Amino acid sequence: MRPPKVQTPGLVDRLRDRLGLPADWRERVPPQAPDGLSSRLFLLTVMFTLVVGALILGPNAASFHERWLLDRLQAAELASVGVEALPYSAVDEQTADQLLRIGGVSAVAISDQGVMRQLLRAPNLPRTPDFIDLRRKTSGARLLDPIRTLFGPADRSIRVRAAPRYRSGDFIDVVAPAEPLKQELQAFLLNSLLVSLLISAVAGGLLYAGLAYLVLRPLRRVTRSIESFAADPNAMGEPPSDRHDEIGRVERELARMQEEVRLSLRSRSRLVALGEAVAKINHDLRNMLTSAQIASDRLADSADPQVAKALPRLERALGRAAALTRNVLDYGKSEDPPPILDRIALAPAVTAAAEDAGLESTGVKLVKVIPPRFTVHADGDQLHRILVNLMRNARQSIEGDATRVARRRGAARGAVRVEARAGDEGCIIRVTDDGPGIPLRLSGRLFEPFVSGAGGDGTGLGLTISRELAAAHGGELRLVETGPTGTTFELRLPGQT
Repeated sequence: MRPPKVQTPGLVDRLRDRLGLPADWRERVPPQAPDGLSSRLFLLTVMFTLVVGALILGPNAASFHERWLLDRLQAAELASVGVEALPYSAVDEQTADQLLRIGGVSAVAISDQGVMRQLLRAPNLPRTPDFIDLRRKTSGARLLDPIRTLFGPADRSIRVRAAPRYRSGDFIDVVAPAEPLKQELQAFLLNSLLVSLLISAVAGGLLYAGLAYLVLRPLRRVTRSIESFAADPNAMGEPPSDRHDEIGRVERELARMQEEVRLSLRSRSRLVALGEAVAKINHDLRNMLTSAQIASDRLADSADPQVAKALPRLERALGRAAALTRNVLDYGKSEDPPPILDRIALAPAVTAAAEDAGLESTGVKLVKVIPPRFTVHADGDQLHRILVNLMRNARQSIEGDATRVARRRGAARGAVRVEARAGDEGCIIRVTDDGPGIPLRLSGRLFEPFVSGAGGDGTGLGLTISRELAAAHGGELRLVETGPTGTTFELRLPGQT
């Protein structure tokens, strides 16, 4: 039997013992996630600064390359002046080598009035020198020359031509080895890269500190305010700052919206309590109305002429009260069930809705202008409710005006016209009456709850409910026109007919 394996405490455990931390310290300390926006902002700042430094590094390398060549040319030109000072411009080999080493070149030639003179002859070179004419340099060539020097072979030479500065002549040519230039260029690029890294780090740190002070810290305040508001809308968070920039405006707008949401939540809670109370009142009121309707049915058998005279008015009052309780309960529902769409023949649906709306041949008539076999894609029950509300409102409007007209002219009957046609995105149903129209003060608020254009007989909820049902279908219910000659409502339903 093997002895149990003894685990040697690791570095983390020894450090934990040295600091006196409990054994479950890892579970007690929640992992701290780095601030993503801050770290990304810092990295982007450093990266952008490095990109700018890299863009500047190329022209700097080209300028260094050109300055180095010009220095060799000037030194060679000075050496050529010393050579020409000798009798017959004769230089022995030892003196020529010394002059070449001083100038850092391998050969020097001068062109004066079209005549080329070689003052310091170059030794035999292993390869033909690369030619660079500093008098006719383009931007592309200036940028490519340092690259060719950096990646060229070790025995590469450069033949440089430029206009003389300290003597007369057309131009001066020198041949210089490229290896010293390559080494100095590498040192220059390395130093430039280190300086760019230092500048990038300093600029990134300063820019990050400025942005953290001006942007990140206020954004953290806004984030804390949103999180605390989401946790407890009634808790008052930090007041907005008095800054006048965009972040200050965001803080003030956020505080204003939070206050509006608090007021809305308080109003909603009150409306919920009020709705529960109204639902209870409606329930009890419907029971009372049921009892009243039973009593009115019994009074219908009475032979008393006073009772017979007052009974229609009582029945109308009970009917309006029952409709009011029913509409209030319908409107108080949190939401109607989603429509179950089906293909419905419109003409029979209009006829059934007209009967429930009280349209009849001896009173307000129904006029249908519907193409044969015209169908709509809708929920049958909800479409019936929409049509009944529209046609009932039209009938009540006509009858309310017909009573006044009958007193003056002795005749008062009207019609409700329902026409349908196919549209670009579905079908269009129009319900038009020849009533007195809707008052101008109510036409803009007609679809708001408890706003009625049917005088005292309406509850002001039918059109509101109808519009919500149309919207649930993906359609629209709107008032097209109204005036002394009548009113037209338009119902749009999507889907092909």
